[in-house]
Amino acid sequence: MMMRMNFMLAFVCSMFSVYCQDGNKWMDIMLNNYEYPYQVQYFNLNIQQQDLKMAYMDVVPKNFNGKNVVLLHGKNFNGAYWRSTIERLTEEGFRVIVPDQIGFGKSSKPQSFNYTFQQLAINTKDLLDHIGIKKAIVLGHSMGGMLATRFALMYPETTEKLILENPIGLEDWKLMVPYKPIDWWYQVELGQTYEKIKSYQLDNYYDGHWKPEYEEWVMLQSGWTLNSDYPRIAWNAALTFDMIFTQPVLYEFENILCPTLLIIGTRDKTALGKQLMSKELADKMGDYKRLGKITAAKIPNSKLVELENVGHLPHIENFESFIQALIQFIRI
Repeated sequence: MMMRMNFMLAFVCSMFSVYCQDGNKWMDIMLNNYEYPYQVQYFNLNIQQQDLKMAYMDVVPKNFNGKNVVLLHGKNFNGAYWRSTIERLTEEGFRVIVPDQIGFGKSSKPQSFNYTFQQLAINTKDLLDHIGIKKAIVLGHSMGGMLATRFALMYPETTEKLILENPIGLEDWKLMVPYKPIDWWYQVELGQTYEKIKSYQLDNYYDGHWKPEYEEWVMLQSGWTLNSDYPRIAWNAALTFDMIFTQPVLYEFENILCPTLLIIGTRDKTALGKQLMSKELADKMGDYKRLGKITAAKIPNSKLVELENVGHLPHIENFESFIQALIQFIRI
């Protein structure tokens, strides 16, 4: 009996070392082993001849002020990273709706899916209709900024205000970067590791300045690489890379009708396809200090708030400056 117990203990320890190597922890494909900061609900969708589930948080404060805020996550993230933003907005009386887009977070990861920003906007609008939201303030970060822009263009009657937090796609990478097919992006994703993901975030998001609280967002992404279903996750990631690359929204900024706030961390240098360019050209890409001003000039009725010495994630890296600008804008 003792020998059997020792064997089981050794087995458990070996499995733990596999799941937690280099800070990594195995993650379920639907993140069932990761707890979001607020209750998660699911909205059933039938799209492209398949049944899918869209996860979302819907946080209604006791002091509800009648205003709704939708938070749209970036490509390498999910709704959970809005934790502090949800908390502060609900303290202010705002109802906050936070979906995980299809292919992300706790939502379905289809075997095959034609990703378009239009389809993701339709999904988001269907969710709002489902929970009875007729008007909302829409905030998008990174890839979520491209989606938020498309949503505002498609549903101007629903979008009360638009906030873009370090949105990607402020330049058209098709004009600079040689096109790579989806299979190429898939191979890149299959090769991801904890070390590669952390290095990318350290260099691109935080300019080499790491804090322990950033680790959570590396573990969520890298933990999937230990999952036997990771090829399906990698395929969805490759499909969304192609969506971002081939579906720019910057040519339509002038058509945005609602009041718009740009919150720009000026140290950000995020750009798609840098690894395909020479260092000289790559260094010129993703210059948010320049791109923020250019974009604000294109959007009617827009306001630009620049956060100096802040990178790609203002709501993580410098929350107080971010939330102050946000609340001041949406209170008006």
